[in-house]
Amino acid sequence: MRRYELSDTQWDQIEDLFPSVLHRRGRPRREDRHLLNAIFWILCSGAAWRDLPERYGPWQTAYDRFRQWKQERLFDQILERLRIQLDEEGLINYATWMMDATIIHASKAAAGARKKRTR
Repeated sequence: MRRYELSDTQWDQIEDLFPSVLHRRGRPRREDRHLLNAIFWILCSGAAWRDLPERYGPWQTAYDRFRQWKQERLFDQILERLRIQLDEEGLINYATWMMDATIIHASKAAAGARKKRTR
């Protein structure tokens, strides 16, 4: 197993959330697990999509599947399932459960724009 990739146990926990695919004509569809590993590689490494290693296939395929799954809210379903599982196992301490969404607004001058002159 490589860095950022799902183990067999981890994949078994979420595999049924992925849409079943009927056989189509043309090019065979890439495996969902393989593309999910590619997405994790991008998200964890912070690299650009175009820098995806060749072992994952074309970056466009991984990006398209990422957008599709994001639109279908698949990642929300995965996180909800894992949260429920952890809660049932008693591994979540709700006293420390939180999310941080810090947003900082910088002025135009912080980006190099000229400051307005005051009179």
